[in-house]
Amino acid sequence: MTIANRLKDYIDGKGISYDTVAHHRTSTTRQSAVAAHVPGSRTAKSVVVHHELGYALAVVPSTHRIELGTLQDVMDKRLGLASEDEVFSLFDDCDIGAIPPIGAAYDVPVIVDESLSDATDIYFEGGDHRTLVHVGGKDFRDVTMDAHQARFSHPAY
Repeated sequence: MTIANRLKDYIDGKGISYDTVAHHRTSTTRQSAVAAHVPGSRTAKSVVVHHELGYALAVVPSTHRIELGTLQDVMDKRLGLASEDEVFSLFDDCDIGAIPPIGAAYDVPVIVDESLSDATDIYFEGGDHRTLVHVGGKDFRDVTMDAHQARFSHPAY
């Protein structure tokens, strides 16, 4: 797999210009950034959370950790991390742990951490553990324009 079919169809349909960066198999988005020799601060990590009304995709730099309490306050919902089964049911063409931050391709609402708002370019998982997708910062903001923006993470590295 290089890029998940639903993701590819969505970003192609939006006319977003992108390229892919192949790397050796990794387990985490942070490891993918290191393996691909791209800045972790510009590599978007997706975390699926669940709440009483459904799911959301929280997107932060791979160098950050989500402050779940802050995210709960921002979303005004009690949140928990989605299980692997829940994640697979939403992102069935992606490997677990390689979820792209483009929730609109999967009908999942997105909240993006403000620390990604000024990036000139963004890298993110393409659906497998061997490929990052690279887009311009403006294109990333355009494709996530319906996402809620807030500060809900802190640097971990």
